[in-house]
Amino acid sequence: MKRVVIYARVSTNSQDYDRQISDLREYAKKMDYIVVKEFSEKISGAKKVADRYALSELLDYVRNNKVDKVLIYECSRLSRRIVDFLQVIEELNEQKVSLYIHQNGLETLLEDGSINPIASLVLGIIAQFNSMERSLIRSRMKSGYEHFRDKGGKVGRKTGYRKTQDDMREEYAEEIRLLKKGISLRNVSKITKTSVNTLRKVRDLTIITC
Repeated sequence: MKRVVIYARVSTNSQDYDRQISDLREYAKKMDYIVVKEFSEKISGAKKVADRYALSELLDYVRNNKVDKVLIYECSRLSRRIVDFLQVIEELNEQKVSLYIHQNGLETLLEDGSINPIASLVLGIIAQFNSMERSLIRSRMKSGYEHFRDKGGKVGRKTGYRKTQDDMREEYAEEIRLLKKGISLRNVSKITKTSVNTLRKVRDLTIITC
């Protein structure tokens, strides 16, 4: 029998993931899979993997235990950050663990353990769409803030507030990791949507901590 784990996520405390888990349990039962572990959390999908305790625990569990598949309800449950989404899939592929997406009926690996090219193509497109959707939401929020300021409102931090180096390292942990790999500022900017000017400041932090 295939050994599987279930992962479910919702964004806010007012939501629940019971339906996700119930549907995935039902699918596992139908396929005669053994559910060896379940992971769930209430946190934004825009958060980095390092800030997602349940997802981080899932990846640790997969590294140290025999698991054939990870079951999720739909793509955005895994992550709304395209970099994290693709990196999680890459790690699972390296562990020979197939990711099953219930809503689309897709699996990242074929029965022989090789990468499913169709799933890779479709999931890449879906991840890009989710990232674009997130960017659109941020753009709308920015427009709303600007409109509010134009009307005389005040937003943002208190005058004189400056981020500490620790704040920067925490907020831009993913950018720092990519920069340390030798990826150019321009390419890191394309991947993370962080401005080149901000990345220059982040790069200085990597020099300080090296």
